[in-house]
Order: sequence, then structure tokens, then C-alpha cells
Amino acid sequence: MAVFGKRNAGAGAGVLDAPGDNYAQAEWTTPEPAPAGMLQRGRVDDSDGGYWPSGQEVDEPYRPKRDSMRYKLLGVPKTIGGRIILGTGALLVVGAVLGSVLAVRAMLLHDPRFLIATSSEIQIVGNQHLTRAQVLSVFGSDLERNIFKVPLVERRADLERLPWVQHATVMRLLPNTVRVAVTEREPVAFVRQGTQIGLADAEGVLLDMPQDVAGDPKYSFPVLTGLTAEDPLSVRAARMEVYRKFMAELDGGGTKRSQAISEVDVSNPEDVKALIASGSTDILVHFGDEDFLARYQMFEQNLPVWKTQYPKLASVDTRYDHQVVLEMDKGTPVPVSESASQQGSELASQQGNEAAPVKADDAMKTPVKAPVKAVAKSKAKKTAGKAEVSKKKIDAMLAAARRPKASNGVRQ
Repeated sequence: MAVFGKRNAGAGAGVLDAPGDNYAQAEWTTPEPAPAGMLQRGRVDDSDGGYWPSGQEVDEPYRPKRDSMRYKLLGVPKTIGGRIILGTGALLVVGAVLGSVLAVRAMLLHDPRFLIATSSEIQIVGNQHLTRAQVLSVFGSDLERNIFKVPLVERRADLERLPWVQHATVMRLLPNTVRVAVTEREPVAFVRQGTQIGLADAEGVLLDMPQDVAGDPKYSFPVLTGLTAEDPLSVRAARMEVYRKFMAELDGGGTKRSQAISEVDVSNPEDVKALIASGSTDILVHFGDEDFLARYQMFEQNLPVWKTQYPKLASVDTRYDHQVVLEMDKGTPVPVSESASQQGSELASQQGNEAAPVKADDAMKTPVKAPVKAVAKSKAKKTAGKAEVSKKKIDAMLAAARRPKASNGVRQ
């Protein structure tokens, strides 16, 4: 039995002395943290506050191996002499490859098999109006030249400057053939500029008249005015869009109403004017910028009545609602019916006796619009760009334009 103290002689019975000094006080220590990765590779034994791998002793702390992350060059000599030999061999291989490339290049550029000796080595496809001589004029400097020295991009750009060429493709066919494929422009109208007649495509590009137009049914469209070479291409393209809309509405549903039109004026896009054949004469009709088909049908239905009342009818303006303005040839008196005499005197006082209104009767009413009132004038209005060429004159100009020319050109 352990004795914790002894009795004090001077003290009362039962009082024990303080505990002896030999009682050891427990000391608590905090173990050091385990090295990285120790817990994944071993177990922890806290009996002695230490860490060690399971089943074996650890002499030193664990250190991760970083050498495995480095790339090692295989086959590289470690000695300076070996590296010099390896570098020399690599330079010899690169030099041999470069020399082979230069030798092949020299052979291709100087071998006579790759020489474009004559123009027969230039193939041309897709040309209908463009002559072979016009295409070969682009490749004149390439004859007796190596095929690999022909600048294909430049030649394509030169071809697209020629008449009728909208797009071109140039390619090499070994050993010594150049193939040219062209897409020609498609004309949609004759163009009158002064006394000259040419053609225009849908983008407003002006073309000279080819020699094979006569008798070709593809060229059965009217003469177009209002396009000039001085106008920017964007302006011409916008006017051509108005012209195409006008022609599409008139020929909608498979009808061929545009065949009666000999000339279209688009100089003012807000007022499309057309010369329409009527017997031996042409009548100028103002269509405005909308409702082209409805206004044409109204004109077509009322024309017989107007021609009966006004044999010298020269122009019809259909831009106004519920009435049209009829214009006679210059100097032609306007006949006035008795039923319109009272209304005519009132309008004559307002317009200086230059015009007399003619009340439209039932025969002049059109199902396309409300009843139309025709107002006849004795003097034709002067409008900018008004066509003054008859059908016979246009035919004569077309015949003159179809005569053989020295060369054809295109104006951008």
C-alpha cells in the first residue's frame, strides 16, 4: 500500500503530511506533423508520437521524387565529342534535303517539258461572245514561258476586265497546259447613249454590242435609257433594279406584255417612262414607281377609246389617282365634246386655255381602279430624259450597232 505522507507530531491525529516530492508530474508533448504522403503509405502509431510505414522502419523523412517529371532526350551523347558528331550529322541531313529541293525547283523551271510553246497549250471554255483572240491577248507575255512562272491571280484579274466576262478561273495542267474557264455576263436590256446602242447586264455594267445579236431570240428586250458611263456603278445598279421590277410585273403570270414596249426610261427612278407601240406610232406612258401592272392594264383597256377621241395622242400620265393626263402632239388642237364643254371652260380658265378636261364615259372606266377621268392637253410636257426616238429609228440604230467592229469593250 502506498504511503502518501507521515503524521506530524505537533499536529492533531489524522492530519497527513503533503504529498512527497518524488511524485512525477506527467508531461504532454505535441507530435510533429507527418511528412507529405506518409499517411498514404503507412500507418500511424501514436504510442511513441512517431510515424512510420506499415511493416518497415523509416530512417529519413519522405521526399517526393521530382526527377520523373523531367523529359529526357534519348540517344543524346553525354560527351562533348559525341554531341559534335551528332550535330554534324544533322547538318548534313538538312543540307541534303535543301539541296534536293533546289535541284527539283531548278529542273521544274528550266525543263523544256514545262514550257508553253504555242497558244494551243491554252485551253478556253465557257466563252460564247468572247473570242479566243481576246482571251489569248491576256496571255501574250506567257507564250514561250515556263508554266510555273505564270501569275494565275493576275491573269484572272485581267480576264475579268474583258467584255462579257463576269468571272474567270485559271489553272495549271501539267506539264505545259493552262486551262481558262469564263462565265460571261447575261444582258437584260439594250442601252441607248446618244446615237450608240449597247447592252447592259443586271448589275448595270455597260457592254458593247456583240456581232451575233441579230436574230438571237435571247435579245428580245427593249431599249433602256437613263444609264450613262459617267454614273457610278452603284447608281446604275439601283436603276437596273427598278427596270427589272418593272419588266417582271408586266410579264408576270407568263404574259409577254413587255413585247409591246420599245423603250424604257429610268433616268428618274420615281417615274418610269415607257414607249408603247400603238399602230404606226409610239405612245409615251408615265408609270411612276409602283403599281406598274395595274397602270399598264388601265392604259391598255382605255387606249382604244382615247385613240378614237384623240387620234394625235402622244403621251399618257397614269401617276394620279382616278384620273389620267392625255397629251397630244405639239400644235394639235384638243377636241372637246358637248358633254364636257361646261367643265372644260372652267378648267381652261385655270390653265390658260391650254387644256380641256374630257369627262370619262362608261367605256373609259377601268376595273383596275376607280372610274378614270382623262384630262387632255394640247402641248406635250417636257420631261427630263423623255424618249423622242420612234420604233423605226431604234431599229436603224440597232442595225448600225450590229455591224462588225474592230474590237469590243466593256465600261465599268
